Amino acid sequence: MLIDDTGAVTEAAHKAIAYVGANIVEECIHKFEPVGITYFAVISTSHFSIHTWPEYQYAAVDIFSCRDDVADGIAQMLKDLFGSGRVRIQTIQRDIRG
Repeated sequence: MLIDDTGAVTEAAHKAIAYVGANIVEECIHKFEPVGITYFAVISTSHFSIHTWPEYQYAAVDIFSCRDDVADGIAQMLKDLFGSGRVRIQTIQRDIRG
């Protein structure tokens, strides 16, 4: 199963990062037993994470970026690479100017 394979999740993340023209600053991946993965990447435009629950055929992706095109591009690329049938996107606007 793709979302329970650390190599496949890392490869998908790398493709999504390259797709938006970002660079990896640092990354970490952890495989849980018996199933599940958490992937985290600090990228040149902020960061994102992937958390998987293969037993439910579910993955949650959190993307934090100062550019909307980065968040949209990563989300679309991961949707396509994971072959997602159902996707729910929630956008949170942060007011950094107080």
